[in-house]
Amino acid sequence: MTLRINALIGAALLAAILLALLIGSVSLPLDRVIAALAGQAVPGDMLVVWQIRLPRALAAALVGAALGMSGAALQGLLRNPLAEPGILGVSATAALFATFTIYFGIATAGPLVLPLAAVGGALIATLLVAAAALRTRSVVTLILIGVGLSSFSVAVMALLMNLAPNPFSLADMVNWMLGTVANRSFENLAFAAPFLVAGVAILLAAGRGLAALSLGDEAAEGLGLNLKKQRLAIILGAGLATGAAVAIAGSIGFVGIVAPHIVRPFLRYDPARLLVPSALLGAFILVVADIGVRLLPTDSELKLGVVASLIGAPIFVWIAARRRLA
Repeated sequence: MTLRINALIGAALLAAILLALLIGSVSLPLDRVIAALAGQAVPGDMLVVWQIRLPRALAAALVGAALGMSGAALQGLLRNPLAEPGILGVSATAALFATFTIYFGIATAGPLVLPLAAVGGALIATLLVAAAALRTRSVVTLILIGVGLSSFSVAVMALLMNLAPNPFSLADMVNWMLGTVANRSFENLAFAAPFLVAGVAILLAAGRGLAALSLGDEAAEGLGLNLKKQRLAIILGAGLATGAAVAIAGSIGFVGIVAPHIVRPFLRYDPARLLVPSALLGAFILVVADIGVRLLPTDSELKLGVVASLIGAPIFVWIAARRRLA
């Protein structure tokens, strides 16, 4: 069943990426896109496909996959369907460090300064939460630490935006906070890829322990699971993957909640089998959302994070309401 679902979502994801290559301000027919991918098209088509549309589509897919898998892992760890990468403060801290580089003008030193700062912020937040995970057995304590870290980061970002030295810096900070994959290059993806691969590898390796955790802490320990190591692995993996996602696209929320929730009923609510389908569905959701961003008839292009929140927030409320009524 899992393989069938993965194949179905994977096929839908490939179709969405192909659609992203076909449409835009100027639509390209399928034969010209295929020729460009094969390196046999005219220079204009090669530029549009390889320098603009393909990096953007892949960026949306990688960010969605990272957030979807991280959300599924954290929901399994915390045994709460409302958990997502932002709950540990990793996303907000990564965005805060990126905002610092914009505020102080450091981002102008090179194209990789801002994503490097985002990954650095994510790693610092991850280390803080991981240290807490080694010292406490309480899941509630971890959530409270994450909420506090996130709230502090958001408050500092609001302060920086209030004290922005000029309108251009303020605009850059706001754009980063809203999230986007526009104007991304293969260089941006290559820089974030090692952190993303490391995070995904850690989450997949720790996935088996999630099934034991679903039975409760005492039962999991009775089965021989080391709770501290399991929590540390999940938090570290989610932190690295989320940091890479923020480094690529900025702040994008709710994907980590929505993707696992949609596929969970089809996998008999097994958290260990939820990771890969959630990643594929998260990638599909963001690629489709980014296509919508490009097609909406607005004077200026909407940010991907805004569209993701408009879709995800009502679903979040619906999930919370069902959980409350259950």
